[in-house]
Amino acid sequence: MAWRWHGDVGHFPPSRPREAKGGIKTQSKRGTFGESWWAKRWIAVLESFNIGARLGRGRAYARSGQVLSIDISKGTVLARVQGSRPKPYEITIKVKALSIADWKTLAKALSRQAIFAAKLLAGEMPQDIEKVFKDVDLSLFPSKLKDLGTDCSCPDWSNPCKHIAAVYYLLGEEFDRDPFLLFTLRGMSREELVGLLGRTAEKATGRKTRGKSMSPETQERSLPPEPVPLDVSAFWGRGRLPAELFGEVRVPAVPAALPKRLGGFPFWRGEQRFLEAIEPIYRQASSHGLERFLGQRAETD
Repeated sequence: MAWRWHGDVGHFPPSRPREAKGGIKTQSKRGTFGESWWAKRWIAVLESFNIGARLGRGRAYARSGQVLSIDISKGTVLARVQGSRPKPYEITIKVKALSIADWKTLAKALSRQAIFAAKLLAGEMPQDIEKVFKDVDLSLFPSKLKDLGTDCSCPDWSNPCKHIAAVYYLLGEEFDRDPFLLFTLRGMSREELVGLLGRTAEKATGRKTRGKSMSPETQERSLPPEPVPLDVSAFWGRGRLPAELFGEVRVPAVPAALPKRLGGFPFWRGEQRFLEAIEPIYRQASSHGLERFLGQRAETD
């Protein structure tokens, strides 16, 4: 490939990427990546680093499905992006992780306000959580470009290149689905964070109740429950089930209610958005299920 020179820096001329099969498809509407405030904040932070036109080309790569895979672990993102060469480019993004001491300090600050723990346990990122980080001299999002260590196997000297930028955008969309991935990149999994918050709250409660005697009501509640009788026949019961056991059986008013509650599929690869693809299947399955239940459809169907 011919080189072009701009000043003292050499770079490759613009190239057209090869068509990628089975790549990750963005589910966001045209012009946006992510809908939650934390996903938009991630994108805004990246765009504030003045990476330049590479972000625009990265958006195009993300929308056309050029990103083949993304794997997120503590402090590290590994990805593969199909570019102009036959072999996909290997990408590594490292995010500066917080220390255990930092996480313990943060857990104490979060436990002072029950609303933060409640929202985090519900899978929601509290709106003011950035202030809690700031109050203890920490940051949830990368505060400067050097907080992100990036590498791509492509020949582009720019870092981050358009391939890395494409992964940045798809990460923002994935944070929309699972905000706890932000904590994972900072070095703490969801399970570890919830456990740390629980232990911090227990220590605080223990300090408040230390030296106080238990009331009779509390002692009674702390007694172990009575064992359940191990009588299998009594558990399963006998006789015919009452006709009203199932109540009213009908097609759900809201199709695909459970997937809608769970949110988007992680790194979806379909041409349609996930819910747009799955909802007609749920509608058809509900109708067939009702017919089977009412005995209107043959067993061989």
